[in-house]
Amino acid sequence: MLSHDEKRDYIRMDVDCDITYKLAGSSAVNTGKCTTLSGAGVSFIATQAFDVGLAMEVSILPKNQITPPMTAFIEVVRSVKQGDGSYEIAASIKSIKGN
Repeated sequence: MLSHDEKRDYIRMDVDCDITYKLAGSSAVNTGKCTTLSGAGVSFIATQAFDVGLAMEVSILPKNQITPPMTAFIEVVRSVKQGDGSYEIAASIKSIKGN
C-alpha cells in the first residue's frame, strides 16, 4: 500500500525552474517554467495549448549546479488555460534521454 497522501506511484515535487520543450521531430525550441516533477510525469507553463497525446521532448534546467539537467520524452495528458493566458501542460514521462 502506498504511504503518501496522493496515492500515486511516485511522489510529486513542486519545482521552480526553466524548461525547454519542442515537438517530436521539430527543431523549434520554446521555453517555459517547470512547476512539478515526479518519476512518472512533469507539468510546466507554456504559452500555448497542446493536444492530448502529443509527443514532445523537454529539458529541465535546475537553478543550481548540484542537480544535473534532465532531458525526457513526454506525452501530453492535459492542457489547462490559466488566468494569465498561459497554459499548464501536464505530461507523462515516456523515457529519459541519455547523455
